[in-house]
Amino acid sequence: MENSALEKVASQVRRDIVRMVSAVNSGHPGGSLGCADFLSFLYFEQMNFNAESFQMDGLGEDLFFLSNGHISPVWYSVLARAGYFPVAELGTFRKLSSRLQGHPSTDKKLPGIRMASGSLGQGLSVAAGAAQVKKLNSDKSIVYTLHGDGELQEGQIWEAAMYAAANKVDNLIATIDYNGRQIDGDVEDVMSLGNLAQKWQAFGWEVLEMDGHHFDDIRLNMTKAKAMCGKGKPVVIIMKTEMGQGVDYMMGSHKWHGVAPNAEQLTAALAQLEESLGDY
Repeated sequence: MENSALEKVASQVRRDIVRMVSAVNSGHPGGSLGCADFLSFLYFEQMNFNAESFQMDGLGEDLFFLSNGHISPVWYSVLARAGYFPVAELGTFRKLSSRLQGHPSTDKKLPGIRMASGSLGQGLSVAAGAAQVKKLNSDKSIVYTLHGDGELQEGQIWEAAMYAAANKVDNLIATIDYNGRQIDGDVEDVMSLGNLAQKWQAFGWEVLEMDGHHFDDIRLNMTKAKAMCGKGKPVVIIMKTEMGQGVDYMMGSHKWHGVAPNAEQLTAALAQLEESLGDY
């Protein structure tokens, strides 16, 4: 897909995000806005999947697991825009009995969702297991997963990292949303992660770094990551993003991690974001 088309998708996704969280005065816009470009690229260019005939086993398809499940608004928007369920359903976000709960869940069988997430630290373990199953089934598809940088403060992430490397789970591409911020402040102040590239290399992974807001750089590194698969090591991409990207008053601070814009703030946000695919 051309960059200009991807930019239109990402802008519409950002509109969906701010409208969804504002409507119920609840949700996590900051990280969602920051990952809109990456997830738009993943679903509209990178991955092979069948949205119209969703199956939990995902045989013959690339799989994606969202570990930092609190950024569900961006995932729901991308899934709907990619055809997994009606776009109009985005209007039910976080409402009673909705399939679009604050954290993704599997009990309501929302197409595109294969694990409940939001209890941080668990996604890499699930993704590694799914990738191993694909290898056992001689399925050449790839498993992708996304994590927050603050989530890397969870010990289970590093257990899974060791496991994946030790078992040569080389059909797995993990991406870290490295915006440097978490709910309580800057990651560096809460609990420094040190040199992430060196850490992952020491754990036996191939490491790439990319700008999560430039499609040329995303495409270059996602292509590299895919080419690295099948060579004995899992791959991790450290993706630099800005929390609140696209909405000027949300950028540069952790304060919009889990705060919804009010009506006036929503109007200001929408004025900065192009409506390209039609609002729900």
